[in-house]
Amino acid sequence: MSHIDLIPPENVAKAAALGLRLRQEHHRGGTQIGVARARDLSHRRRLSEDTIRRMASYFARHAVDRSAEGFGDKDAPSAGWIAWLLWGGDEGRAWCERKKAELERAAEGNRKRA
Repeated sequence: MSHIDLIPPENVAKAAALGLRLRQEHHRGGTQIGVARARDLSHRRRLSEDTIRRMASYFARHAVDRSAEGFGDKDAPSAGWIAWLLWGGDEGRAWCERKKAELERAAEGNRKRA
């Protein structure tokens, strides 16, 4: 599906960069995988189809983190919010869901043509 643009948009890159900064400042939030994802997102590197699916899975599993104290608080951020930002934040969630749907539609079209 090389015709689908899998380069993260600027707003996703900014959210990931914020997550990296907050993680460094507060010494919490995310895993090494989340940090690696944030680096890719903040540098706007083209992601693989598998990575898009992993992002969607991350956001589905961690939506509950949004209700924690400190979620969205730049002064006293929860570890969950920092981790969420490392994966692109709300912007990343919306973007990867759109891209995942595009990939699924393209795959379905390819199956119908085969």
